[in-house]
Amino acid sequence: MKLILLGTSGSAGMPQIGGPDGRGDWGKTDPSEPRNRRTRASAVFQTTENKYILIDTAPELRLQLTACGIPRIDALIYTHTHADHVSGMDDIRILNRLMGGAMPAYATADVWEELKHRFGYVFRPITGSFYSRPVLRDHTIIAGQEIEIEGVVVKTMGQDHGFSRTLGLRTGNMAYCIDLVRMDDAQKAALQGLDLLVIDCFSMSKDHPTHAGLPTVLNWVEELRPARTVLTHMGPEMDYATLRAALPPGVEPGYDGMVLEVAG
Repeated sequence: MKLILLGTSGSAGMPQIGGPDGRGDWGKTDPSEPRNRRTRASAVFQTTENKYILIDTAPELRLQLTACGIPRIDALIYTHTHADHVSGMDDIRILNRLMGGAMPAYATADVWEELKHRFGYVFRPITGSFYSRPVLRDHTIIAGQEIEIEGVVVKTMGQDHGFSRTLGLRTGNMAYCIDLVRMDDAQKAALQGLDLLVIDCFSMSKDHPTHAGLPTVLNWVEELRPARTVLTHMGPEMDYATLRAALPPGVEPGYDGMVLEVAG
C-alpha cells in the first residue's frame, strides 16, 4: 500500500495570496525551498493492484493528479465539507470520463447533505454517455464504521475539528488524520500499532481553534508511538528545513507529491 500526499498545506495554500510584490506571502517559510510550496490537502491510497482511492478534492486537484502521475481514480472519500477539501469537485468530470461512469464516493450523512445543497448538479443522473459535469454515486457511512473500497478495508474515525466533525482514516497499519484539534479515547484506540501516521499539524506552537499545533501532535506521537509520523495541513509558520532539523526521530514534515509506502 502507498499513501501519496497530493497537497500538504492549510486552507490558504503556500504561499498565501499577498506578499510585498504580490507574488505570495511565505510567512515564516523559505521561498527558495521547493517543499514549502504547498497546495491544499488531498491524498490518495494506492493499492498493490494499482487501484486509486482519493481522499478529498482540493481546489488544485487537476494539478495534483497530473504532477503525481496518477492516471485515474477508482473511488473517493470525503472527510468533511470545508472548501479546501471539496472545491476541486468539478475536476471529477474528467475522472468520470476515464472510468466511464459515476464516481463511487463515501461520506457521512451530514457531509452528503451539505454537498447536495452546494453541488446539487453532481447528484443528478447523467443523460447520454458524455460527462460534461461531475457525477457521484453516493454511499453513506457512519464514523467508526469499517468499509471496503476496491478490496481495501478502511477504518473510519470521528474527529474533533473544533466547530465541526471530520473523518480520520486507517487502512492496515497506515492512518491519515486530517483536520483535527483533539483526539478522544476511541480514536487513540483505533490508532494503536501504526507503521505510518500522517497527521494534521498547522502551527509550530499552540493549537489553532480547529487544528492541532506541534506540541499537541508530539504528545500524540509519544502516546501512540507510530513507527513513522508525517506532518500535513501545515500553515505559514511551518518551514520545511526548520522542521527537519528540530523534529525528533521518526517525525518529519510532509510535502506535496510525497509517496509513503507501508507493507501489508
